[in-house]
Amino acid sequence: MPADDVTQRLVNEIRLRAYDDHYIDRTEEREILQIAVAVGVELDPARQTLARICADQGYVLESDVVASVRAAVEAAAREKKIDKTTFEGLVDKAKFVAGGKKTDREARKLVIALMEETAAARVKTGWFSDWYATAKKELGVV
Repeated sequence: MPADDVTQRLVNEIRLRAYDDHYIDRTEEREILQIAVAVGVELDPARQTLARICADQGYVLESDVVASVRAAVEAAAREKKIDKTTFEGLVDKAKFVAGGKKTDREARKLVIALMEETAAARVKTGWFSDWYATAKKELGVV
C-alpha cells in the first residue's frame, strides 16, 4: 500500500473514533495502531503518525494526557509531600491537558491512580483528617 494511502487510512480511522468527542482513549489508540501495523507500518512510525495527525486535527490522545500528568505528579512528589492544594492543582492540570474532555471526577481518579503508582508515600495529611483517604473513598478507589 502506498504511503499516502496508509496515511489517509489512518486519518480516516482517527476521525471516525474522535468524531464525537475529539478524544482518543487508550482502547481507540490501540485499535488505530493495530490497523497501522496490519497495513504494514511499524509500531514507532505508526505512533508518530498518530500523534502528528491528532496534533494537526486538534484531537487529544489519552496517552499524552497520562504522560503529562504523571510527570507533574512525579515533580510534585520530588519537591515536597503532596498536600490537598497541590492535589487540586494536579487535577486542574489534568483537566486542562485533556482539553476539557475529562470531568472533574475522571481527572481526580486519574491523579489518584498516578499518585498510587508514583507517590503514595509522599502524601501530606492533616493532624485530624486524611484528605487523601477521603478523596479515594469518595471516588471508589480504595
